[in-house]
Amino acid sequence: MDKKLRRAVIAGNWKMNKTPDEAVALINEIKPLIADADCDVVACVPYVDLFVAMEAARGSNLKIGAENCHWAEKGAFTGEISAAMLKAIGVEYVIIGHSERRQYFGETDETVNQRVRAALDNGLKVILCVGELKDERLGGITEEIVRKQTKVALANVTEAELANIIIAYEPVWAIGTGLTATAEQADETNGQIRKVICELYGKDAADKIVIQYGGSMNAGNADELVARYNVDGGLIGGASLKAPDFAAIVKAASK
Repeated sequence: MDKKLRRAVIAGNWKMNKTPDEAVALINEIKPLIADADCDVVACVPYVDLFVAMEAARGSNLKIGAENCHWAEKGAFTGEISAAMLKAIGVEYVIIGHSERRQYFGETDETVNQRVRAALDNGLKVILCVGELKDERLGGITEEIVRKQTKVALANVTEAELANIIIAYEPVWAIGTGLTATAEQADETNGQIRKVICELYGKDAADKIVIQYGGSMNAGNADELVARYNVDGGLIGGASLKAPDFAAIVKAASK
C-alpha cells in the first residue's frame, strides 16, 4: 500500500465465535500485542459480545465493530439489529455485504446498498465486502462482478461519505477454504475496484479509499499481500481468533 495516501486497516471478523467471557479473554490477549501498531485495528464481533468487547478494549487502540446491520431504523424485523442501535451503544464500525450474508441470508446488491445507506446515516464506518465466486473467477468475469457490486453498493453515497467506507475485496472461493488469492490477483482486483471509485468520484477519492483484501489472509502471507500497492490491509476471519496470528498480520500492515 501507499502509506503517503492511505492508512492500513486490519479488521477481524469473528463471525459466530466467542461467548462474552471468551471475547474478553481474547481482547485482553490481543491488546498488548498491537499496542504499537502503525495501522488501524478493528475487531468485529457478534452482537452479544459488543458491550463487553467495547469495555475490554477501552483505552486501547483496538476499535470494535459489528458484523451486520439492518437498513430500517426500527420495525417488525425479528432478529435484526439496526444501525441506530449500534450507534447508540458506541459501536464504530460495521461489516456489510459479506458473502456469507449474501449466500445464507439472501442479501442482494440492492439490500447491501440499503444497509450501507443506513450505516452512514447513523455515523458508522462501513466495511463493505465485494467478491466473486469460483466459477466467476474461472469464467474470467471477476472484474465485471466486483464493478457491479461496488457500483450498486455505493449508489447515493457522496464523495464526502467515502471517508467512512472501507472496501474489502473477498474472493468467495478463498473465504475459510485455506485458498488465498495470489498477491498479484489481490492487487489486480483491488486495483479494478479503485478504478471504479476513480470513475465514480475522481482520482483523489480513489487514491484515498482503503481497499482491504480478505480471504484466508494469515500470518504467513500477510507480508506479501500488504506489500502490494492496492492492498491496504485485510479483513481477517479465522486468524483473528488467534491473538498471535492476528498480531502478526497487524505487524505486517504496520511496516
